[in-house]
Amino acid sequence: MNPILKSLLVFVFLAAAEFAAEDFAEWRKKAETGDANAQFNLGVMYDNGMGVPKDDAEAAKWYRKAADQGNVWGQYMVGMLYHYGEGVLKDLVQAHVWYNIAGANGHERAKKNLTSIEKEMTDSQKEKAMDMARELFAKLPKEK
Repeated sequence: MNPILKSLLVFVFLAAAEFAAEDFAEWRKKAETGDANAQFNLGVMYDNGMGVPKDDAEAAKWYRKAADQGNVWGQYMVGMLYHYGEGVLKDLVQAHVWYNIAGANGHERAKKNLTSIEKEMTDSQKEKAMDMARELFAKLPKEK
């Protein structure tokens, strides 16, 4: 992932969550009960090794749980992980799907990333991604 973007994301997370390493147990407990924001926060913690060992696969798991509940930042980060192959296999179709969903939910950077990766995709890949995004978007809850 772009180091500048990752640093910015960490800064935003720290400012918003007033993170301290000792909060891990509390975030984990909330995440395991289905709190999408806590799931996203755990993703950030594992993604950056904040209070826990860095673990891209574990980050991907928690980002996806948040994304599946309509958390727009989780959706964006799932797109990023697929775009760069961190914690998951690189897959531009899946990256497109998640950027598309995050963009539809108002995430401006996701819209820009979507435009960027389309330059690397075939028409059939873009068509497949659009079909998948429409189907998934209809099933996902909207962020509150």
